[in-house]
Amino acid sequence: MSRASSNPDKGLVLAPLGGVGEIGMNLYAYGCDGKWLIVDCGIIFQDDHAPGVEVLMPDPAFLAERRDAIVGMVLTHAHEDHIGAVAHLWGAFGCPIYATPFTLAMLEGKLKETGISPEIHSVSLDGTVACGPFSVRFVALTHSIPEPSALAITTPYGTIVHSGDWKMDPSPILGQAVQEDVLRAIGDAGVLAVVGDSTNAQVKGQAGSEQSVRDALVREIRKCKGRVAVGCFASNAVRVESVVWAAREAGREVCLLGRSLFRVVEACRVSGNDLDIGRLIPDSEAGYIPNDRILFIATGSQGEPRAALARIASNTHPHVNLGAGDTVIFSSRVIPGNEREVLTVQNRLVALGVEIVTARDNPEIHVSGHPAQDELARFYELLRPQSLVTVHGENLHMEAHAKLARSVGIQNVIVPLDGVLVRLAPGKPEKVGTVQSGRLALDGNRLIDRDSEILRNRRRIMYNGCVVVTMVVGGTGELLQPPSLTAPGLLDLQDEGPTELALDAAIEAVRQTPVKGRRQDEVLQEAVRRAVRRSLLASTGKKPVTCVQIVRI
Repeated sequence: MSRASSNPDKGLVLAPLGGVGEIGMNLYAYGCDGKWLIVDCGIIFQDDHAPGVEVLMPDPAFLAERRDAIVGMVLTHAHEDHIGAVAHLWGAFGCPIYATPFTLAMLEGKLKETGISPEIHSVSLDGTVACGPFSVRFVALTHSIPEPSALAITTPYGTIVHSGDWKMDPSPILGQAVQEDVLRAIGDAGVLAVVGDSTNAQVKGQAGSEQSVRDALVREIRKCKGRVAVGCFASNAVRVESVVWAAREAGREVCLLGRSLFRVVEACRVSGNDLDIGRLIPDSEAGYIPNDRILFIATGSQGEPRAALARIASNTHPHVNLGAGDTVIFSSRVIPGNEREVLTVQNRLVALGVEIVTARDNPEIHVSGHPAQDELARFYELLRPQSLVTVHGENLHMEAHAKLARSVGIQNVIVPLDGVLVRLAPGKPEKVGTVQSGRLALDGNRLIDRDSEILRNRRRIMYNGCVVVTMVVGGTGELLQPPSLTAPGLLDLQDEGPTELALDAAIEAVRQTPVKGRRQDEVLQEAVRRAVRRSLLASTGKKPVTCVQIVRI
């Protein structure tokens, strides 16, 4: 945790609480003389520090302390790493939410699941909303999802452009191309700073067009003889339409696998972004279609264990199985941190005899939704910002972004981390302190600190097992029956030697504890815990999490 070391409620400041030094979990707070505007509120998926947890999100404590000063939450687009935490964290903010129709359509389903009903405002593309001292203009860009928007945030101190996720697709399938004249006009009016996407700042050239992916998928699918499944991000509505189009061109019917795909298709419909996908085959009927005439679009391109591709790979999908002669195309990139899970799914598919095609095999079957170096340079040429604050990337990405920005004439570049307070005005933008930040883990249906004792113990149990010793004692602490010991993850029924030594150590610990100490549960528990743990370390070489239960009769 970090605490404020400079007054965050004076001047114009940025407090990134998530999304900096990492890809995902975006949560940015802009402060203007004590009033606060939240931009995005997303999740990041599990990491090795939180076993048993699938979703992490930013700690909202800093903003919760300023709840009455929060004037609104603005969402740039509908990806999970930008809206996935709203339903869990909104209660700490209690503010109105502003977003475009598609983003709200995706969000409302999540809100219904948690039963919360915030004040919601739909904003038209290129619309403007007033939130306290902030005037926020939504600026339509292109990305891998409908209605992505940069935000031109005007304040009494000047205008900040928060880029969101974007790229300059010259041939977008959904929406219109980037309106450079709009960006130029914003630049003409003066831009104090850009707070910008760093994801592809190491990549030369341009991200590429979705139209080229559509053409490449046709060529790839036409080569396939058996059943075909294409894995892609469910939220990449443009890609879903491209795969359907390519399947039709290759003479195949299409079946969607995964609830999130249907949610995206429905969100597109209700928001006026209808996808051109035509008739879809239910998965229960797909088995009646000849193998060379069916194509599945499946969730799980990131190796998610409950998604459709993982279930197919483990032969647990109720309606679809793949084998020799079939092909799975991964029309996506692997998000950093998901490599192991993706490889697990791919290896299982290969073991079934399935041929795998990834962007390593054919780079044309995927393009990124984030700007490469040429697009970043053009963006800054149009906006001409005085400063840049790099966000949305790991350290390597942000440093590459900073280097590029300086090369195109932006000399004042700030590379922060989560919790670093950046003063944007008055004066030259600079880091001025820290604010409380951290990560929360969604553990089942509750939120806990990612660094909590619960998860620390869970990590220790993973590596060292756990031991539970039960002692039945009298009022003065005398043993009334032999102690019992269970050690899941450490000992089994055949490990009689270590078990007996540990129980002998427990009995001896009781004997060695003075009578006064034996009358106190805490004292007796700690004495037995230490003795049992030392015994098991000697016999097994492990330091298990050890719990002692005292039953007094």
